Amino acid sequence: MAKNQKVILTCAVTGGVHTPTMSPYLPITPDEIADQAIAAAQAGAAILHLHARDPETGRPTLDAEVYGQFIGKIRRATDAVINITTGGSAGSTVDQRIAAAVRFKPELASLNMGSISPYGREQVIDRYGNWKHDWEVELFNGAKSRVYVNTEEVIERIIEEVGGNGTRFECECYDVGHLYNVAYFAERGLLPPPLIIQTVFGFSGGIGVDPGNVAYVRQVADRLFGRDYHWSILAPGRHQFQLCTMGAVFGANVRVGLEDNLYLGKGQLARSNADQVTRMRQILELLSLAVATPDDARQMLGLRESCRVEN
Repeated sequence: MAKNQKVILTCAVTGGVHTPTMSPYLPITPDEIADQAIAAAQAGAAILHLHARDPETGRPTLDAEVYGQFIGKIRRATDAVINITTGGSAGSTVDQRIAAAVRFKPELASLNMGSISPYGREQVIDRYGNWKHDWEVELFNGAKSRVYVNTEEVIERIIEEVGGNGTRFECECYDVGHLYNVAYFAERGLLPPPLIIQTVFGFSGGIGVDPGNVAYVRQVADRLFGRDYHWSILAPGRHQFQLCTMGAVFGANVRVGLEDNLYLGKGQLARSNADQVTRMRQILELLSLAVATPDDARQMLGLRESCRVEN
């Protein structure tokens, strides 16, 4: 793993898993997404990981037109690195998944490195009494039969069509086998070094949140990639700050945000993404770890400058 002098802090602003009923602070409209992203950058996030939502219902959307309503605003207000998802929903086509990244040509895009199927999400239904929208119940009830498809063909196409614009990929690895998938594409020359690896702990169907898994994942990545990779940690819910802190001590970058965790502490909803970024930054600084600026992140990750903005 490349030796980082500073820790890159990513903020995942809204995502596609949490729903409006679960928190009144989850950004839904383009203005809310933009405002929270800008505040997160001001609080210390060097990278902003972005999804879009239908402004009327809060349902996740892959419509590039909706992305266009907040990307320009974010880009004009901050120099943070823009990272657009190519993940999408279980039933979305590749065309839909890559539409925003193809149009806006961001410096960075997420790339899921293997197919996964979630387990146990229907249990969320019992935690909330009254749901604001029917689609929220449908989302969780239907999880048992859903597969997030990331076959070799799908990954190749995303690399070709999104990466062809100069966008670099953040390789999201939900299990150890996904690291081997990264190695496979790297050996074929499709993912050039330094690789950008984000390991996801605690996502249903993937590797668990046991602290020992953090050390194990690093061992595997070191064996596969040597010093030609940058590593980042993502963990959901109450595990977010714990595993991110552990990863940072190991030399990893970290990700927080309302996509991954709705809370700031036990029973305390985060009122904004900036709240979480501020908390994570405080933890890093207490550990005497410097937080990277956007320009630091660009240099460390080998990114080109700026994000093309179109409305």
